[in-house]
Amino acid sequence: MKSTNPLPRFSEVFSTLSGTLPPFAIGVIAWQIGRIFPVLGAPVVAILIGLAAGQLLGQRKGWSAGIKFASKFILQASIVLLGAGLSLAQVAKIGGAGLPVMIGTLALCVAGGHFFGRALQVEREVRTLVTYGTAICGASAIATMSAVMGAASSTVAVSITVIVIYNVLGAVLFPPIGHLLGLSQEAFGMWAGTAVNDTSSVMAAATAYGAAATSYAVVVKLTRTLAIIPLAVFQSWLQTRQPSATKGPVRSWYRLVPAFLVGFLIAAAMQSAGLIPHAWTHTLKLLAHFGITVAMGAVGMSSSLTAIRDAGWRPVALGGLLWITVATSSLLLQWVTGLL
Repeated sequence: MKSTNPLPRFSEVFSTLSGTLPPFAIGVIAWQIGRIFPVLGAPVVAILIGLAAGQLLGQRKGWSAGIKFASKFILQASIVLLGAGLSLAQVAKIGGAGLPVMIGTLALCVAGGHFFGRALQVEREVRTLVTYGTAICGASAIATMSAVMGAASSTVAVSITVIVIYNVLGAVLFPPIGHLLGLSQEAFGMWAGTAVNDTSSVMAAATAYGAAATSYAVVVKLTRTLAIIPLAVFQSWLQTRQPSATKGPVRSWYRLVPAFLVGFLIAAAMQSAGLIPHAWTHTLKLLAHFGITVAMGAVGMSSSLTAIRDAGWRPVALGGLLWITVATSSLLLQWVTGLL
């Protein structure tokens, strides 16, 4: 007979809530520092504090559930709140304008992954996962593609570690580089949305740059995320042409669409229909930006310098070359298409 004792479930909830306290505390501290030094931005400060806290205090098991909740759910909920400040017309305009840049950078990244990966003699599965992670949406793309490919857990761990390195670097370096280049809010949002790996780091970099950059970046990033559908289907087809390869379960295309992307579009639709009072807009944006800051503290705490060291130089070099390729080609394509 199945136990109906509620205590284990309560303990799980308590563990999750207590585990969110450290990233929440980091978020509050980073928020205050960000107000004093707006050039840095609270999310970037939160990543750095979180990274330092994670190394000094260790990856404590008691905090793991809360840190995971903060880095995933709170981040995704914050992105949905950002959608409440945009209309569907704005979403369509930004997403449509950025399509040439997104498609161009994606194609160059996939081609570069094949060329650079072979030149560096990076193992095929690692090469493929790092390429997709850089081209689409970081760890989410790696998780999806690894299921399609049936990749080993060690391969997934190495690939995600590489992505984490350039997530942190992107969040920290993109804002000052953007100011140095004199990029407008829109141009920076397009750049961050196409050239930074994970959604979390895109939000960190864009929030540090400005509100308009954040609006642009989140739309571009979520539009870019949709590329996971055709590429997952392509990778699945590729697997069928390699009988010796291990094939993972084939997922329906609609299961590849992140739920928070749907939530973002619903929130934008509600804004378009006038269902969200205008007086709420400022508060919702503040909540979204603070939520992103808390999530970045959790992302920093969950990053491991030991894992980065153990990944080896070849996959890291591949990730760096692809990161530079996407970042430079994004700016070049913006200039060619008249967006810069």
